[in-house]
Amino acid sequence: MLIDAKAAKVRGVAKLAKKDARSTTGLFLLEGLQGLKEVLDRPKLVEELYATEECVAKNAELFERAKNSRIEVQLVSEPVLKALCDTTTPQGVVAVVRQVHVSVADILATAPKLIAVLSQIRDPGNAGTVLRAADAAGADAVIFTTNSVDAYNPKVVRSTTGSLFHLPFAIDADPAETVAAIKAAGLQVFAATAQGDLIPEMAAEDLAKPTAWMFGNEAWGFDAETLALADREVAVPIYGAAESLNLATAASICLYASAFAQNR
Repeated sequence: MLIDAKAAKVRGVAKLAKKDARSTTGLFLLEGLQGLKEVLDRPKLVEELYATEECVAKNAELFERAKNSRIEVQLVSEPVLKALCDTTTPQGVVAVVRQVHVSVADILATAPKLIAVLSQIRDPGNAGTVLRAADAAGADAVIFTTNSVDAYNPKVVRSTTGSLFHLPFAIDADPAETVAAIKAAGLQVFAATAQGDLIPEMAAEDLAKPTAWMFGNEAWGFDAETLALADREVAVPIYGAAESLNLATAASICLYASAFAQNR
């Protein structure tokens, strides 16, 4: 059992909480039981698995799955686990996992009908929740543009609750090049803004077409150059007194509007 939170091995794994280490190694940290459940469907992605004795005892069936997949569980003390996680109350398990992103070209080669494009979204919780919503809505992919939060940030990973293993996603995509490629692949591009055409007033046939939704920065939306790339600006109406909608909430509504129309 690893008991020294300052051991070189522990420090090496903990470095994966930083983007530079993730970029260099091609690995990331996957914390929590739900993430472990999801990644065990793709066990070859798991490089290392750390857990406390209490966690293993309480989740025997889950760790038996890991054992049957030939994944060795390294037992650690509570202090060591806390050193490996960035949560205040970790769930007792963290895995070191290979990164799983693909290229924009790979995504477009599958003839997608619904894509979420995250443009300069900086909040990890928002980014992860949009990816999770895209998964729930049956979207084909998610694209993170340059200057967006790192998709492998531990907070992003946790907020996806495993959805990052369900649909392909690309990272560090150039906005102009990406939109040009999306349009060339036959998709229309909608930018979610506060001033756009209201979703309830849009024709169902417009929403049913293959679509890439662009979602901008939480504070200031899109820069002029990126907004100009869109075919159309679209808005979620606010019927109550709220000043605005949370980005992830608005993104969920937009994605589901297309999903409803495309699956009708």
